[in-house]
Parts: sequence; C-alpha cells; structure tokens
Amino acid sequence: MPRTLLLMLICGLVAAQQTQPPASQTPSEEPPSTTIRVGVEEVVAPVLVSDRSGGTVDGLRPDQFRLYDNGKEQNIHVDVTFIPISMVIAIQANANVEAILPKVSHIGSMIGPEILGNNGEASVVAYDSRIRTLQEFTSDPDKISLAVRKIVPGSTSNRMVDAVEEGIRQLRTRPKDRRRVLLLIGETRDLASEAKPRETLISLQVNNIAFYSVDMSRLISTLTAPQQPGRPNNLPPAMTSMPSMVAPTPTSVDQLYGTGDVGRAEFIPLMVEIFKDVKAIFKANPVELFARGTGGRQFSFFRQRGLEEAIEQIGAELHSQYLISYNPNNKLEGGFHEITAEVIGHPEYRLQIRPGYWLATKQ
Repeated sequence: MPRTLLLMLICGLVAAQQTQPPASQTPSEEPPSTTIRVGVEEVVAPVLVSDRSGGTVDGLRPDQFRLYDNGKEQNIHVDVTFIPISMVIAIQANANVEAILPKVSHIGSMIGPEILGNNGEASVVAYDSRIRTLQEFTSDPDKISLAVRKIVPGSTSNRMVDAVEEGIRQLRTRPKDRRRVLLLIGETRDLASEAKPRETLISLQVNNIAFYSVDMSRLISTLTAPQQPGRPNNLPPAMTSMPSMVAPTPTSVDQLYGTGDVGRAEFIPLMVEIFKDVKAIFKANPVELFARGTGGRQFSFFRQRGLEEAIEQIGAELHSQYLISYNPNNKLEGGFHEITAEVIGHPEYRLQIRPGYWLATKQ
C-alpha cells in the first residue's frame, strides 16, 4: 500500500510539471508595448496673425476665428487679452560656450520688461553635464538678472534635451491659467542626454508649452572653445595612417556642423514619422523639432545686438498672440492630430500656430 501511494504521488507531480507553461510563455515575459499612451484634456494653441506685408494683426474678435482639429471644427475659447507668462530660461553653460557666456549674461535684465511683462515669472536653469536650477520661479527681474549673470562654464557635455525635460517638469507645476513658455539659449546639438527627443516633444505638447530658442552659433562656439588635451598616441609612426585631404565643401561642412536645411521639408509628415520612432529624423537638431512642433520659433545670433534683438522679437510675438483653447471633440481618433485655423473673411491673413499633437487611442 505505501508503494502504491508513492507511485500515485510521483505521477501527480510529473503531471503538474507538464501542465505548467514554460517560463518564456508566461504573460509577464511578453515583450513591452512600444505604443505611446497620451491623453489630452485641453489643447492650448497660441496664434500669431500676420497680414500680407508681415505686420502683426491686432484687434480681432474671438468670433472671427475658426479652428479645425483633423479637419473637424472645434468649439473654441479665444483670449484676446494678455495671459500672464510662466517661463523657464535654460542656458547652456559648458566649456564650449565659455567665450559666448559674457554676451548672454547681459540679457537677464531684458527678460522681465521684454517678455514677462506684468505678473510674469521665470526660473533659470543652467546645463552642461549637470542640470542646475539657479533661480526658482520669481517675478523679481533683479533675481532673474543675477541668476543669469552668475552662470559659469562647466564640463564639455551638453545635456540639452535633459534640460528641456527639467523645464517641462517645472512648468507642469504652474497654474493652468498661465502661458507656459520654455526659452533655451544654447547650441542646437545635444551631447549625453538620457531623455529622447520624441518623448520630450510629446511632453511639451501635452503640457501646452511653447518652445523658443536662441541658438548660439555652433561655428563660433567651436572656434572659441578651449583646446581639449588629446590622448597620447602610443602607436609607432609606421602604424599611423595619414589624414585624408577633405575640402571644405558645403556637404563636408554640413556633416561637421549639422547645419542641413531641414526646415524646408514638409514638417507635418516628419512629425508623424517622429512619433513612429524613426530614429534618424532630427537627431542632429532636436531644437528645431521642439520649436516647430510647439508653434514656437528659432532665432540665432553672432553678436551682442543680435541676441538682444532675438529677445525683443520673442517678447513682441508672445505679447501679440491670440490664445485659443478647446477640448477636442474627436478624442477617439488616435495618432497625430493636425491643427489648422483661419480668420473668417480674411483669407490673405497668415496664421502661425502649432502644427498639432499626438493622441493615443483610448482602450
């Protein structure tokens, strides 16, 4: 009898092992989904209206605007009064721009009167291999100016995309009844960031943040950057290859400095490809992706006056925009939502507005 019970116990254990699925087939081992899950409750779309000559059009009434989301007209709210601004100023502070930082240090006093205006606030972030908040949100222009002046150069890294992520994190805490703006002053290239441009762009759009940049000339920063000590060459001369003679053609310069004219391409198809995780697009210039993807703009400067003019233009643009907001009536449509707008009765007007946003399918 004991032998019979022992045989029955062994058979039961073997059967249990045969019915248990292999480890590779358990649900917990399924490959992670790459689908982007993003929900949108309210879309904010600042609009700058220009006439045929490029002049800004003021004095329009809310009922003159029409906005379409994927071709569907939306029930919109239009603010024609100025909305207080919350801004994060992110400034590159690595060794490559040491010669340019003295020019940047003078613009802190311009931020308050030119951009923030009444009831505006700003924080100051410096970035190289570190992301440092030098000034929390404040409405005091003297504190903003002091924070910008005390920036000193650091390492050779340039974690630009990570700095944008920090700006998003800070702006996400501001009240929803304020304009959210991120101003980046630095080069267009990124070195050593952990964040990915695609996810950062989605965060900018979901949090209704307008991205503006004042680009430090990469050519100037390359020429004025301090010389880095090279590694010692321990190879014998016979094993050292001679450098090739490369002429400074437009193609070779583009490969070196990444100055390709991406802006002439159709931008919305490129936006769609970005959300499909095509890694090669905008890898060299995420700044253009952020600016155009949020309805902001890029500026550049070579001299002190050029930097000051860029700050003045950004301020003039922000103070001339109409702020349109709406709750999309087509949230069940997943994927990229293209935004278009018009002013009734004025087909000649040109409207600058964010191209759209990404919305995941609800399940």
